[in-house]
Amino acid sequence: MIPQDTLFKYGATSKTFTKDEKIFSENDIARNYYQILKGAVKMSNFNDDGKEFIQGIFYKKQSFGEPPLFIDVPYPANAITLSDSEIILLPKEKLLHLLNEHRDIHLKITENLAKRLHYKAIIASEISGQEPMHRILRFFDYLKNDVHEQSSKSSFKIPYTRQQIADVLGLRVETVIRSIKNLEKKGEVKIISRKVYR
Repeated sequence: MIPQDTLFKYGATSKTFTKDEKIFSENDIARNYYQILKGAVKMSNFNDDGKEFIQGIFYKKQSFGEPPLFIDVPYPANAITLSDSEIILLPKEKLLHLLNEHRDIHLKITENLAKRLHYKAIIASEISGQEPMHRILRFFDYLKNDVHEQSSKSSFKIPYTRQQIADVLGLRVETVIRSIKNLEKKGEVKIISRKVYR
């Protein structure tokens, strides 16, 4: 989201992480801005029974974990790599200096955070009262239209496993599998080589 050369100009470094490596833990103090050069990262929590709830999954060129940097609170979730990853780190003080000197970037970050907040509101509404197929379809459309900004029919490959979809939407994986098959029958999605397309 922030141009790489701008990040490095303000003192950023890059760090490699192996798959399933923890970048930061829930309740850690926020000290850095993180932006993905390659790989993927999930932010998640675990309840008392050990069930995981995925707050979000982030990919190349996306940033994650920003809100605590601006309001001086601990991280609300763990950040763990889903694959071998390379991530840019910029210390909080240097990020704030960068944003103060680049109002256009500051506005872009604000817009991005607003989109995520909007998404959280949609997901909360869906989880509280909608049928599984409806929840899944709304989630797919959010990923396609808002995150990846694609519009062609049946061209967007859902970048989540069925288990991850279940963990995001508070569903059982069996329910997700059955719902996706029903959505395929209705012509809402396509399944090609076990991958789901919207």
